[in-house]
Formats: sequence, C-alpha cells, structure tokens
Amino acid sequence: MLIHASCVALDGRAVLIRGAAGSGKSGLALQLMALGAALVADDRTEITLHDGWPVAACPAAIRGRIEARGLGLLAADPAPPAVVRLVVDLDRVETDRLPPERHTDLLGVPLPLFHKVESLHFAPAILQYLRAGPAMM
Repeated sequence: MLIHASCVALDGRAVLIRGAAGSGKSGLALQLMALGAALVADDRTEITLHDGWPVAACPAAIRGRIEARGLGLLAADPAPPAVVRLVVDLDRVETDRLPPERHTDLLGVPLPLFHKVESLHFAPAILQYLRAGPAMM
C-alpha cells in the first residue's frame, strides 16, 4: 500500500508522519533527522505487513530525497525499510498536557497515535519514544 506520508527511523523503528499537503511532514522529518533519525521516505511511503508488523519503505523513484520548503530537494542517506512503531498526525493539534492514549490502525495493526505538539520538545520526545517507549505507571 502506498500512502501520502513521510517516515524516519531510528535503530529499525519508524515513525510515520501523516498530514495534509503543507502540514509540515517533511519539516518534522528534517528535525528528527537532525537529531539522529534516518530518512525512510518523504511524502510517499510504501507500507507492507511483515511478521505481523507494518513495515515502511521508500519507492525507488524518490529514495534518498527530501523536500525542504524554500530550499528545494535535498539528498539524504536512505534508511532501509523499518517497522512502524508509532504514527504522528499533523492535521490535529494536541491540546492536553497529558493526553489520553490514542491508537490508529495500519494494515490491521493498532499503533500509538500522537497529534502535533507545537513545542520545541516535540521532535526530541518522538525520538525518545522510539528509543524507550512510554513510561509505565
């Protein structure tokens, strides 16, 4: 399945970034890359099911490229396919300080869902989630 989303990964674990055109998918991906994530795909991501998990990969025609609004297309070292562990929806803004757990379905697999947080800590928090997951209460 080919979807309109960007994707970056850290140590084989990926975050799928979805949203309308101009919502900031590539911008968030670039922020995450600046903090150590690797580009899987920008703007179009192939999703397949492998061993019960959705796996993100890049269509060959756009591999190793990311759009930086106002600068153009930039080259990036492409990451290999990665297991999607969470989804960020940039069309919705988070208003709760401690939001409820949300999930979305991707190829029949429920995945954690985060809404856009308009704060400088958003990108680092996403990477920390990929590294260690949520804190147990």
